Amino acid sequence: MRRDLFTIKNRRGVMGLNQRNIELIYPNNKRKHYQLADNKVKAKAILHNNYIACAETYAVIERVSDIKNKWEQCKTYKSMAVKPANGSGGGGILILKKDANSNWRNGGEPITETQIFQHITSIVSGFYSMNSQDSCLIEECIVPHPFFAEIYDEGVPDFRVITLKGQPIMAMLRMPTSKSNGKANLHQNGVGIGVDINKGVLTQTYDGRQYLDCHPDNPIPIKGKPIPYWEELIKLSIDTAKVFPLDYLGIDLVIDAKKGPQIMEVNVRPGLGIQLVNQMGLGDAIKLNYKNK
Repeated sequence: MRRDLFTIKNRRGVMGLNQRNIELIYPNNKRKHYQLADNKVKAKAILHNNYIACAETYAVIERVSDIKNKWEQCKTYKSMAVKPANGSGGGGILILKKDANSNWRNGGEPITETQIFQHITSIVSGFYSMNSQDSCLIEECIVPHPFFAEIYDEGVPDFRVITLKGQPIMAMLRMPTSKSNGKANLHQNGVGIGVDINKGVLTQTYDGRQYLDCHPDNPIPIKGKPIPYWEELIKLSIDTAKVFPLDYLGIDLVIDAKKGPQIMEVNVRPGLGIQLVNQMGLGDAIKLNYKNK
């Protein structure tokens, strides 16, 4: 069922970019530590070193000359995710899977090893990070828990949990759609689904224009749907926040079908769309969920 767009700009507690930067990012995150979250390779090293559940790292490629040898280590796997270390918004990510004939596919479309090498070369050359050089991270491919398929069965959805000084204050579920090519990012035609952080249930869907009681590609209502492993997801976000020297974070998590809750990424400047998705400003969320210890 469609609902009219929530007029969030008239609510108290809603933050714009400047206010978020001045009140949340600058006082809580020292610039010298940004790279620990922005760089996926460095973030993964922190997660692995602190035994935080996350996808296994198969290889890190820093030079074009290393691509062939590193690929030999990886191509025995049946699936993998290829990512730029300093990419953002899902840009440059390949999800590779072997078909029944052991040929590689990306998003269901065939892709050759030559094309894969070309893509990794683009990553290492900084094409997706707007730098002169970057690293390519190749890691285990997450298999989404059946919970997500009950809502929409394509792509890899994730939860975004905002933490302040190690405390979760707001969360949402980001999901792909038939228009997003498997991406869950809101600016790439994915949708956000609000989360009641204290009850661990879904609330409403926001597609960038309107609010819905369901996913745009599935008429089954989602309001009040319990989230499996919610307590574990919250604990994992708290444990993750503790091992980074950054007090304001956006932590992305997924539920793997076999391994359960896993960290996907850590973001030092999480976007503000979560306010629209939850129909609540960050200021209000902090008042509601942050306990000043």
